[in-house]
Amino acid sequence: MKHGLTTGFLILLFGMEWANPVKVAEISGELKTWYKITLTFTGPETDEQANPNPFLDYRLNVTFTREDKSYLVPGYFAADGNAANSSADSGNQWQVHFAPDQTGIWKYEVSFRRGENIAVSDDPNAGRSAGFMDGETGSFTVEPTDKTDRDFRGRGRLEYVGEHVLRFAETGEYFLKAGADAPENFLAYQDFDGDFKNDGHHDELVKTWQPHVRDWHSGDPAWQNGKGKGIIGAINYLALQGMNVFSFLTLNIAGDDQNVFPYTSYDERVRMDISRLAQWEIVFEHADRLGLYLHFKTQEAENQELLDGGALGVERRLYYRELIARFSHHLALNWNLGEENGAWGNHEGQTTAERRAMAGYFWEHDPYQHHIVIHNGQSFDDLLGDRSALTGVSVQTNRPDFSQVHDAILHWVDESEKAGKPWVVAIDEPGDAQHALIPDQEDPNHDNARQNALWGMFMSGGAGVEWYFGYAHPESDLTCQDWRSRANMWDQCRYALEFFREYNIPFTEMTNGDELTTDQNDYCFYKAGELYLVYMKSAGDNRIDLEAHNTTFQVYWFNPRSGGKLERGTVHSISGPDAQNIGNPPEAPEQDWLVVIRREE
Repeated sequence: MKHGLTTGFLILLFGMEWANPVKVAEISGELKTWYKITLTFTGPETDEQANPNPFLDYRLNVTFTREDKSYLVPGYFAADGNAANSSADSGNQWQVHFAPDQTGIWKYEVSFRRGENIAVSDDPNAGRSAGFMDGETGSFTVEPTDKTDRDFRGRGRLEYVGEHVLRFAETGEYFLKAGADAPENFLAYQDFDGDFKNDGHHDELVKTWQPHVRDWHSGDPAWQNGKGKGIIGAINYLALQGMNVFSFLTLNIAGDDQNVFPYTSYDERVRMDISRLAQWEIVFEHADRLGLYLHFKTQEAENQELLDGGALGVERRLYYRELIARFSHHLALNWNLGEENGAWGNHEGQTTAERRAMAGYFWEHDPYQHHIVIHNGQSFDDLLGDRSALTGVSVQTNRPDFSQVHDAILHWVDESEKAGKPWVVAIDEPGDAQHALIPDQEDPNHDNARQNALWGMFMSGGAGVEWYFGYAHPESDLTCQDWRSRANMWDQCRYALEFFREYNIPFTEMTNGDELTTDQNDYCFYKAGELYLVYMKSAGDNRIDLEAHNTTFQVYWFNPRSGGKLERGTVHSISGPDAQNIGNPPEAPEQDWLVVIRREE
């Protein structure tokens, strides 16, 4: 009888998770502001295919506090903790990433619970304790960042601050972006783990990024004995051209490419491929160091109803939670709720309520409340103001000459202002699907792209541009593997970004003023009585109304085609009030120029 009681007790004891020995969190990463700090816990031994489901039926949350600041950060199952290199799909390591924004002592408290679908429950008491690290507390001390230049760790988190552009928390500088919207299947890469490469779904579109292997340098990250050099080299190249953003889909099952998803297989919806996601993280972390903003496109038009029929159900909540847990510590990113989203064309699309629910989930569950946007498709009128948690929009146009861009950006800047919640408005797919930004070989000058999209956007108060590559040309939105195909446009974007930075243009204090000039084909962006920028597509008899400002302004010219220093034209200064002739540029009056009219100090 005694032996039987002892056996039963032991079976009960070892079947209860709280009976496992608790290991204090292993803290890795440099303990500095804006750095990625990782807490790794030893938890239950499990695997990607196990029941209970380690992604859905366990919930790891860690609350980090410093004085009156508090962040609740979700964690995730990390297999052996080194899955990017080991390709492990099983283990007992669980991780949480945190990017502190203040120096000093940070305390943490762990909640680790289990229960059916608990990962997508917001009830802190749902389920029951999962033992192990549940209830663990600890602390660590954070020192100031030591980074400068492009590295985001020296600039801080990029935040929405109720204006039409984002601002870095550490430096206070505002952010204008320019870079690549294509290829949308950036992450369809052969060196990532997973069977997407040979599952029969558009395997021919899987990329090698071979043209950019030469851009990988000794000391750059890689995995599994040299994998990853092509994709790391690609973002090295983009950064070297002075660009600061690239975008990518994280879910395109049933879409144009069908090779990018976080799941263990094409038909899975609630089990993650741990090693592939860890390899994505290596790429994203390198992008942080290069100063490249991460544009997460969380779905495309064809996938709107893939998860929960479009609703915010178990599948969609789990997908978003995993993205947040694994990647929200990155300092400069946006969550794009859907490319070409909503009801439009042949797409029935998600409803207004579903669109608002997606935005609300990210705003409420991302501990850092990163920038949230959505892409048209459907117009954004149902999401203005407090009707959604959106902090901006991602605009697409459909004319090959980019002529819609200026008015489209201006419209949503103005409409969001009137609705009481200014949006950060970017043009992320200018042009049409067939052509858009075609290769340098076919259009080396990119006159329409530069004039109508790049400068048309900035002169309407836009926050930046990402270039789409039309499907009718080589190196398209699905087939691109060489960003050198648009090298000339990267140069022209760099000139624009350098202009705003080097000449300290107060763009957050400026507004569109096209009506102030007599040229019906130019753009004007101004701060009344201080600074007027006039973008002229060709020089001519153009006058600007200085209104009642009875002062003298110096007139300079900037060449948007080749960059460089400000130059003098035929008129060196003008005096208000009323309309004054701007004069002509120093050369090439048939070309486009930016006129800089600044109040004399």
